[in-house]
Amino acid sequence: MDSNAPQWVKDLRRWEIVTFGTIPFAMFTATFAMDMYRWQQANSLDFSEEGRRYAPWPLKSAGAIAMDNREMERTIIIAAGISAAVGVTDLVITLIKREKARKRAEAIPVGSSIITRSPWGEDPEAAIEDEAVPGEELPQTP
Repeated sequence: MDSNAPQWVKDLRRWEIVTFGTIPFAMFTATFAMDMYRWQQANSLDFSEEGRRYAPWPLKSAGAIAMDNREMERTIIIAAGISAAVGVTDLVITLIKREKARKRAEAIPVGSSIITRSPWGEDPEAAIEDEAVPGEELPQTP
C-alpha cells in the first residue's frame, strides 16, 4: 500500500483484509452451529444411528440429511455477519490504540528528548561496502 495514502484508506484496507480473512473460520463455525441447531430441532441430540443424520460433521452418520437452500442461505449470512463483526472489532481496537498513542505523545512536555530505539545493526560503512558494485567508487562519509 502506498505510504502516502490517507489513514482512512489504510484502515479500510485493514478492515477488508481481516473481514475476508475470517470468512473460512466464520463459515466453519456457522455451519457447525446450524448443524447443532438442526440436530436439536430434529430429535433432541439423539446419538443413535438414525438420530445422528442431522448431527454436525464429525458426528454425522451414513445417509445424513443435507441442509436445504434456506438453511444454507442463513448459514452464509451468519458467517458474513461474524466476519464483518470481527473486522469492525479489529478496527475499533486499532483506533483506540492509535488514540491512546496520540494522547501519550501529546502528554510529553515540550522540549523533552524523544529517544527512538532501533535494533543493534551492522556498521553503516560495512553495509555500504557490501552494496558496492565492483569498479564503482564508494561514497565518502563526512
